[in-house]
Amino acid sequence: MTEDLTSYPTDGILDLHTFHPRDAAEVTREYLRECSREGTYCVRIIHGKGKGVLRAIVHAVLSDCSLVDSWGTASDSSGWGATVVNLKRNAISD
Repeated sequence: MTEDLTSYPTDGILDLHTFHPRDAAEVTREYLRECSREGTYCVRIIHGKGKGVLRAIVHAVLSDCSLVDSWGTASDSSGWGATVVNLKRNAISD
């Protein structure tokens, strides 16, 4: 990974624009693990609209992550440029 997640805040907002696209899946997984450990159960992942490549990567990760309770595209003005994720409480990291 080109960016270091150790200093990235687990405030519930992950903006993937600051990371290289090849790292999107790994960054998303690690961010969700850290949020779960820190007790941040509502997460917004900003992947942008573009061609939908990052969105597809994020949605694939979310579909396969045992920490995730539910997820869907944001219902506010960002629309399909962001995905809102609800994490399970007291889940064991995968």
